[in-house]
Amino acid sequence: MRELYYWLLTGPNGGEICKVVRRDSHTRRIGDAITFLRKNLTRPVRVEEMARAARMSPSSFHEHFKTLTALSPVQFQKQLRLLEARKLMVTQAVSVTSAAYQVGYESLSQFSREYARMFGVAPKRDVEALKGRVVPL
Repeated sequence: MRELYYWLLTGPNGGEICKVVRRDSHTRRIGDAITFLRKNLTRPVRVEEMARAARMSPSSFHEHFKTLTALSPVQFQKQLRLLEARKLMVTQAVSVTSAAYQVGYESLSQFSREYARMFGVAPKRDVEALKGRVVPL
């Protein structure tokens, strides 16, 4: 393990790895906020809550979050929800309506619009296409 750590830390991405493991780095703090988002996926989370989870001011949090993820915190939360809904529909055969509500959407039409915007097709058609590509073991 020591040798593995050595090669990781002295390799071309060693600086980025250090940022992730250092407790007070901005990268680590943003990671803490993302963990907080994942744990609270189904409820509305305000940027101020995420900033608190990251131990940062809201303005600093927003700036560092966008730099690290290329998305605003709200866009990132939306993407997490849509990806989770997609996973539920494909792997657990959950209906579109059920998936939307399980990941925190209150409006099915809003969910469908945002889903189609992100994946390029309506949820039901997307799931049917994905299930058609799955090869049984």
